[in-house]
Amino acid sequence: MRRADDLPSRRTFLGATALAAGLAAACEPRAAQPGAGAAAVPATGTHQAGVTLPREAQRNLLAVVADVADGTAVGPLLAELGEAIRALTAGTDARLLGLRPDDLTVTVGVGPRLVSAVDPALPGATDLPPFRHERIDPRARGGDLLLQVCAGDPVALSVVAAALLGRAGDRVRERWRQSGRRGATVPVDRGLTAPRNVFGFVDGVVGPHAEEQQRRDLWLAGPAPVAGGAVAVLRRMELDLARFAALPRADQEAVFGRRRDDGAPLSGGDIATDPDLGAKTPDGRYLIPAGAHLRRAHSTAAGVGLMLRRSYSFDDPAPGLLFIAFQNDLATFTKTLTRMENGDALLPFTTTTASATFLVLPGFDERRPLGATLFH
Repeated sequence: MRRADDLPSRRTFLGATALAAGLAAACEPRAAQPGAGAAAVPATGTHQAGVTLPREAQRNLLAVVADVADGTAVGPLLAELGEAIRALTAGTDARLLGLRPDDLTVTVGVGPRLVSAVDPALPGATDLPPFRHERIDPRARGGDLLLQVCAGDPVALSVVAAALLGRAGDRVRERWRQSGRRGATVPVDRGLTAPRNVFGFVDGVVGPHAEEQQRRDLWLAGPAPVAGGAVAVLRRMELDLARFAALPRADQEAVFGRRRDDGAPLSGGDIATDPDLGAKTPDGRYLIPAGAHLRRAHSTAAGVGLMLRRSYSFDDPAPGLLFIAFQNDLATFTKTLTRMENGDALLPFTTTTASATFLVLPGFDERRPLGATLFH
């Protein structure tokens, strides 16, 4: 298990990361778009867009989970979807119906059934186990295909999803979908922001934001067919907002382990300060309570790597959160949630109603079709 003092502070690496991200963005080709919308995000490259690009996630998301029909040639299906994604993000696809793509990204993942058919030893070939605090219809558990569509323009989401599903035709059958939006963002440090969730707290402060951390904890280095990809976990949760809102503010902060107003850990400092899990009051009580979400989910306490979270809130049929985590080892998520189940004060306010994990395919381009490294 890595100790907290073995990890570089976020203040040290965030400045370097912002510079590196700016240099990388300057080197990426960008499609020219009419109008003054948000900057285009390249669809091609070593990694798919929609995970670390854009650096500040778009305000709106639509996740579509589907099954692939038996007998379907998965390679050609993914290649066609990749071609459609390049056309849609470039603004050259008539199925955009006149909308500008602007910062549109589409991220594609394949589920454990498809991955294990290639090689059951590959990352992404293992499904999630059941956990507590779940009420999941069988149709909302698992799936073969993930289409994560993100954009600043909420209207573009369903238009793009319809275009992609139309391209796939009867080769796929939709299981479930969920749209969501990100709350107002809060500055964390140079080049990094984090949004507020439905409970009013800043969400996703800790993560592999530096390039070195992303190499270590986010992107798959191998085997070769999956290098450049990642493992994604989707969890749709209904939140007991009324019961949480009835708590005194101090109790709410004890649930999260952070101050509500500015996101600073209860151990002191500001939002960018690494939490001190050993800090105690003069009478021996932990400043960050034993059951606080920050403590139970902390990577060093769980003995795992960091996960990158791009979560979105929704309010239909009830207030909720679509939790999306990216990492290069499914155990990062499963070990963290197992630890959370043993005393995390946040979990009693959540009920998971959909759950799935996917291998986010490596990046693609004109010469290397989407999914070509895995499905020949």
